[in-house]
Amino acid sequence: MTAFFGRFWIDANIAISFLREGRIQSLMITLGVAIGVAVIIFITALIQGLQTNLIDSTLGSQAHIRLVSPDEVNLIAPPVDDTLQLIQEDKRPQRLRSINNWQQITDTLDQLPLLTAVSPNVSGPGFVRRGEALESVILVGTDLERYQKIIPLSEYLISGELRVSADNVLIGSELAKNLGVEVGSKLRLDSGQDDSSRDNNFNNNSAVVNIAGIFELGVRELDARYVYLDLKQAQSLLNLPGGITVIDLTVEDIFEAEEIAAQVGRLTSLQAESWIKTNAQLLSGLTAQSLSSNMIVGFVAISVAFGIASVLSVSVVQRTREIGILRAMGATRQQILRIFLIQGAVFGLLGSIVGSGVSYVLVWSFNTFGPNIFTIPISINLILVTMSLATLTGIIAAAIPARRAAALDPVVAIRYV
Repeated sequence: MTAFFGRFWIDANIAISFLREGRIQSLMITLGVAIGVAVIIFITALIQGLQTNLIDSTLGSQAHIRLVSPDEVNLIAPPVDDTLQLIQEDKRPQRLRSINNWQQITDTLDQLPLLTAVSPNVSGPGFVRRGEALESVILVGTDLERYQKIIPLSEYLISGELRVSADNVLIGSELAKNLGVEVGSKLRLDSGQDDSSRDNNFNNNSAVVNIAGIFELGVRELDARYVYLDLKQAQSLLNLPGGITVIDLTVEDIFEAEEIAAQVGRLTSLQAESWIKTNAQLLSGLTAQSLSSNMIVGFVAISVAFGIASVLSVSVVQRTREIGILRAMGATRQQILRIFLIQGAVFGLLGSIVGSGVSYVLVWSFNTFGPNIFTIPISINLILVTMSLATLTGIIAAAIPARRAAALDPVVAIRYV
């Protein structure tokens, strides 16, 4: 082992001395590698930051997986023997109904390690009235302690308090603007559910509530329609006493949501829908971004590799006589091969170090003077991986010139002028 490191140290010194003799060439190719590495790191970090921003803005206002009751279907009698039955079937309209045994299902889901949060909710259409103004809304009854783990409403609250109760609700900023209300204002909620068994529909299907807080999710449609209520109050308004209509779930790895949704659907016999299915266009955009980023990285790496290979090829020609002398003094083909491979590794390593510093400056400039739409994160793992790939690219690029140098006949090389 000591002998190996000794030989490697000698080869490294020779490689460095070759690089010093051609300082201009070495400096130019090192700068070329540095620019390539800086571009790779900056573009990769930029795409990652953009994707993270898109995902956060999309999933920040929705669950990763939603469980609802299976669609109701028409029951069709089987045909009588020896008869031909022609059927024209219209889809059955879906009524608002509760998930059966939702308490037991929720307890089961709470135990699943694949899920990070479980929140049973009741939601349905309704109306909100203030004076002559009338707006259609979505009434969402929830347990805030659980729901906060799905959508952190406290982070989106722009005024008031995060509180729902029998007399307090949360509404979106667009809805507040349309109705001309603020925290502390009164509203009348009406579910629009027709309950003929009651003498006065307003007893249970309508309620006057106080606005406890106003939120802004950043999605205009949601900010204009969502009204968060206490779970029991929403159950009463929607004529679903003790029932819930949807179970919201979150997972650790959002890109495994579709697979986990299928597993949960089989386990609960409920209809499971992941964000991947409901946001297919977003996923396609993310895939296209990743593909374009990988193509840029690939082309830059190829350009860097060709630059290193061309410089070392010229170096082999320029140092043919020195290589011949080294071979005549007892240097083996493997030693000559190592000398040029070390030069390639030095180009890659030095260039990646300089390029990493340049990328930090680029990222800082974007985050400081850029459009401030999102922040570019830059991780140490990205730096280390890029430096490793740059060094490996330098070694691979040096392989052909190194083999050519190792194959030189010492007698012919010494005579080379």
